[in-house]
Amino acid sequence: MSGHVSIETVEKVRRRIRLCDYLSVAQLFLRDNFLLKRPLETKDIKPRLLGHWGTCHGINVAYANLKTYFKDNPHFAFILGPGHGFPALQANLFVDGDLEKVDPKATVDADGIAYICKNFSWPDGFPSHASPYTPGIIAEGGELGYALANAYGLSLGHPEKTTAVLIGDGELETATAIDSLNLKNLLASAKNGKVLPVLHLNGYKISAPSIYARKSERELNELIRGFGFTPVWIKGEDTEEFQQSLAKNIESPFYILKTEKGYGGPNRHHEAHQIPLKNPKTDKRELHALEEWLKSYDFPELFSEQNGAII
Repeated sequence: MSGHVSIETVEKVRRRIRLCDYLSVAQLFLRDNFLLKRPLETKDIKPRLLGHWGTCHGINVAYANLKTYFKDNPHFAFILGPGHGFPALQANLFVDGDLEKVDPKATVDADGIAYICKNFSWPDGFPSHASPYTPGIIAEGGELGYALANAYGLSLGHPEKTTAVLIGDGELETATAIDSLNLKNLLASAKNGKVLPVLHLNGYKISAPSIYARKSERELNELIRGFGFTPVWIKGEDTEEFQQSLAKNIESPFYILKTEKGYGGPNRHHEAHQIPLKNPKTDKRELHALEEWLKSYDFPELFSEQNGAII
C-alpha cells in the first residue's frame, strides 16, 4: 500500500474514535437515557461508578486506526494489554458486531447500546476489566505485562498472521513486558508471523507518572533500538500520520502512540485514570459537566437507531 491516505479514510477513523469514546463514557456512567433523548437527570446515573476512563481514548485511537488499515487482512489480530480499559474494547467489539456473535442481546442498535451500557460494572453484567466473558480474551485484563509475550506466541508457526499489540506505558515497567521485547530477536523468522508493538504513552499509571513518559525521546528511542526495533512516533490525534506510518511498512517497527490521558473528558492526566467525575449523581455541576462531555461527541451524527453506526 502506498503512503497516500484518502480523506474518506481519515474521516472514517475519526468518526469511529468519537463513536467509541461516547460508548466508553456511557458505559461508565449511565443506567438510562443512553442516547440523551432528554436532559440528563440524576436517575440516569449508576449508583456505583466503577471502571477506568483514562486509557480508553488511546485504545479507541489504536483500535480504529489498526482495524481500518488491516480491514482486508483476514489474518490480522489485535491484542490489548491494558485490559482495565475494557469500556473501549467492548465499544469496539460492539460496533463491529463481534459481541453480538456470542451475545445475541448486544445487537448493533439502540437496544444493544442500552444493554452494554446498563450492564457494564453492574450485578450479573459485565465486569469493569476485560475478562473471559469477552470474545478472544485469554487472561483477566488487570494482570498487566503479558500482552507482548502472548502476541509472539500467537505468531509462532503462523507466517500469515499480523498481530498488533497495545502496551500501556505503565505496563512496560513490568519485568514480563520489558523482557518480552527480547522475543523480537528470538522469534524473528519467516516461519512466524509479524508482531507490531504499539506503546501507548499517555504519561501516567494510576496516580503516578510513568517512567517511560518521563524519558526523553532520545532515551526511549535508544532503548527500543537496543532491542532491535525501529521506533516510530505517532501523535494520537493525527489520524493521517498514523495511517501513513502503517503504510510505510517499516522493518521491525515499534510504534509509540502519544496521547493525553483522559483526552476529551473534563479532567486530564492522573485525575482521569478511573472515574473523572466522582459524584454526578449528587452534584448538579458534575451532572452538567457529564452531559456536556457526552454531547461533545455529537453522537446522533454517528449512530442511527435503525441502521447502527454511521462510519
